[in-house]
Amino acid sequence: MTRKTRTIAIVNQKGGVGKTTTSINLAAALASLGQSVLLIDLDPQGNATTGLGLRRGQTETTLYDVIVNETPLKDAVVNTNVPGLHLVPSDMDMSGAEINIGAAEGRTTRLKHALEFYPESPDFILIDCPPALGLLTVNALAASDSVIVPLQCEFYALEGLSQLLKTVEMAKGSINPSLVIDGVMLTMYDKRNRLSEQVAADVREHLGRAVFKTIIPRNVRIAEAPSFGKPVMLYDPNCAGSKAYMDLGREVLSRHKKPPKARTGKNTAKHV
Repeated sequence: MTRKTRTIAIVNQKGGVGKTTTSINLAAALASLGQSVLLIDLDPQGNATTGLGLRRGQTETTLYDVIVNETPLKDAVVNTNVPGLHLVPSDMDMSGAEINIGAAEGRTTRLKHALEFYPESPDFILIDCPPALGLLTVNALAASDSVIVPLQCEFYALEGLSQLLKTVEMAKGSINPSLVIDGVMLTMYDKRNRLSEQVAADVREHLGRAVFKTIIPRNVRIAEAPSFGKPVMLYDPNCAGSKAYMDLGREVLSRHKKPPKARTGKNTAKHV
């Protein structure tokens, strides 16, 4: 894999903040903007896998084989219904991965090494991390160029963020000196709720330009889409959630100075 690829970990140790939703829909938005994208489902819950229409047990090779058995990453990659978007699936086997590699040499860099030997060079690799700052997340931080932090617009939004930022700094100091924070993105924003407005204002006051301009609204179509195995822009391209994630995709591209490319030709991706 060449270094034209930008690898981004979607990280927050707090559950329910929109990590998997963001991983799926940002990946789909970038692909819709003409970028080639590989999404890695690092969460043992496997929600990014099912959210893209892949049934549990449908594939013989998953990320578990890559992390634990050092199977080549290319053997685990599958196509999705989104042209330009490929997936490395996960399942509940991943819940035992940390135990199985806990005493192994190079346990924090298993994913990094797998990516280094991946023969393809997508424009972006996104890593959907589990809701914990354990060994799997450390593997993601070691393998990534940067981090995006989804932050829910709720009362405890900033709680735990300082711990996460310290973990990123620790990873930068010990295993990945080039790691940076792309930004914090606000999710589940409800414009009818004064609390959402206050949280958004507080986060911007504390973090300034580190916060993405795009805000992801609380939107029922975003919540419905995973049950149909689709990103929201395939499920309902005209809803507020789709438009917000497309805006986020453009903002990520602008931060990395990658201009959108027109995607042409037939959809040759296999349906999963």
